[in-house]
Amino acid sequence: MQSACLVFVGSLNREAPYFQGARGVGLGVYAFDEATLAVQKLAETNEVDNPTFLSVTPDGSRIYANSEVFAWREGTVTAYRFERATNSLAYINKQPSLGSITAHNTITRDGSKLLVANYGMGSGGPDRAVAVYGFAADGGLTAPLASVAHSGIGPNAERQERSHAHSVTETIEGGVAIVADLGIDQLVSYRIEPNGALVKLASSALAPGAGPRHVVLHPNGRFVFVMNELDSTVVSLALDQSSGKLELIDTKPAVPEPARARNHCADIQISPDSRFLYGSNRGHDSVAIFAVDQQSGKLNIVDFTPCGGATPRNLALTPSGKHLFSANQNADRISIFARDETNGRLTDTGRAIEIGTPMCVRIIEDPLRS
Repeated sequence: MQSACLVFVGSLNREAPYFQGARGVGLGVYAFDEATLAVQKLAETNEVDNPTFLSVTPDGSRIYANSEVFAWREGTVTAYRFERATNSLAYINKQPSLGSITAHNTITRDGSKLLVANYGMGSGGPDRAVAVYGFAADGGLTAPLASVAHSGIGPNAERQERSHAHSVTETIEGGVAIVADLGIDQLVSYRIEPNGALVKLASSALAPGAGPRHVVLHPNGRFVFVMNELDSTVVSLALDQSSGKLELIDTKPAVPEPARARNHCADIQISPDSRFLYGSNRGHDSVAIFAVDQQSGKLNIVDFTPCGGATPRNLALTPSGKHLFSANQNADRISIFARDETNGRLTDTGRAIEIGTPMCVRIIEDPLRS
């Protein structure tokens, strides 16, 4: 069933030396009609610095935006309220992230906490890999409840000179967080205590130089899929929820072999029916499509689809699974694809959200129209 959606977009509005320009406004909200492909801007604000990653509550009423600002020893996380009835954004509060280059966040499944991952560059400041926050009655963020640090290096001297926590993802069953650390080629699992404390359960090593970036989970809770930025691979792993340990099932290249040397993988998403994975390739400028074996968790390549722009940093599927959005950072364009639910393939609709330097896109059902 097609539906009306809300689309939340973070775009770059402050220069950083490792990005190619900052032409965005900051935080924006759009309406998207799946039947007509019509897009309407509802609200925006430039008061958030470089919101490179967002989480949104299921009802769309609250947004939590990371600020990734080069040379800041601590990023920030900002809470906003979105009023659908008036299409307005209202600032609630912000908190320090306890680390630099704040890269990713997620709301826990019970809705009680926000987990934030800091990529980290250089030294100085608190330098925490992950920080945990609670929520105040107004939806604002509490001061950090807990945090953890990582240490180590990897074989890639340029990119793995230290720990770089790139994402934090809670398991389907809940109560366990998986941190993808690009710098040390590890997936580190933590039990999330009621008071926010993170208790380490396990470290699961990936191939040296893999550079794990983003993680997505199969709805059955048993399989975990990881996009490896540095060696351009996608891996599937089996999760033991009680121990937090991950065991490798399968590894597949995320791009054709000739493109691997110039490619850096970014995001990974799974279709609502769990049959297909979608991964973004920066350099090859494509979306890789994989079929998922529902029994074994093994992967088979379906297609590489041009992303409709350049540097696809982030992907999002509509709740119905009928459309996929690709935030093409260096094309100033979020391309909209129709998805064939039978074979997983993508078709560029020719429609897009034209916006400067899009970094993150999140999509939920529109509570006003669904």
